[in-house]
Amino acid sequence: MSRPSDLALTALAPLIWGSSYIVTTQFLPNLDPLTISVLRALPAGLLLLCLVRQLPQGHWIWKMFVLGALNFAVFWSLLFYAAYRLPGGVAAVMGALQPFVVIFAARVLLGSQIKLLSLVSVAAAAAGVALLVLTPQADLDLWGVVAGLAGSASMGLGTVLSRKWQPPVSALTFTSWQLTAGGLLLLPFAPFAPTDLSSVTIENALGLAYLGLIGAGVTYIIWLRGIRLIQPAAVSLLGLLSPLSAAILGWVILQESLTVMQSIGMSTVLLSVLVGQYALRGKAKLPRPTTSALRA
Repeated sequence: MSRPSDLALTALAPLIWGSSYIVTTQFLPNLDPLTISVLRALPAGLLLLCLVRQLPQGHWIWKMFVLGALNFAVFWSLLFYAAYRLPGGVAAVMGALQPFVVIFAARVLLGSQIKLLSLVSVAAAAAGVALLVLTPQADLDLWGVVAGLAGSASMGLGTVLSRKWQPPVSALTFTSWQLTAGGLLLLPFAPFAPTDLSSVTIENALGLAYLGLIGAGVTYIIWLRGIRLIQPAAVSLLGLLSPLSAAILGWVILQESLTVMQSIGMSTVLLSVLVGQYALRGKAKLPRPTTSALRA
């Protein structure tokens, strides 16, 4: 596939992630974040693992737990914590800073060049997200901001390491390993969650099935494939399409209003993502590890 095709396919992941807000509020209002995280990651990971029938070996085991922590367990925990401590708009802006982490982490870990235009694009996109989601009544909470920034750093670092640590397996297998590892890391904390599992309804099950199979399984297969083929900073910049998708879906499905400032914010995000992709053009595909590396 060409680079534009790879970008378009990878962009599907954050566009689908934008639906998580509607699914969570409409189908899972009675479940706590920890329960949602565990039931989103572990069943999907185990199902994919049953499909691929391949386990990591050697050093790939601890690497998958590191990636599972960064991309799922730690990231989702901090994300939900920030969402509880901050208005949704502020939490979204914290997440919009993730591409900055990826750009500088890729410089350190991958030797990628830092381009001024890419930094300007990320800053403009973050400003666009702020226009899209912030309200004048938004308040800042210190620990919420810290959690939001730490969550962005967690997934940002996980994105770069997912590029650096490329096992000689398919994106499907890579996703199954990370999701399962992330779910297993969250599992010991599940007994402390306030949700009574006996209260889970069919509606809850449908919402969890969507978040796990589509919102985690399918999307991360697409996302990790994109990380393998495209520069991590370019992939991370596509993640800013998620709040844009959430706003559009809220407008279409929940009949939420869109102000002039929000429309300007949406346009700014789209333009910044396009400019950023131009600045970060070039596949620079990494060599695939040999099969012996999987057994090392």
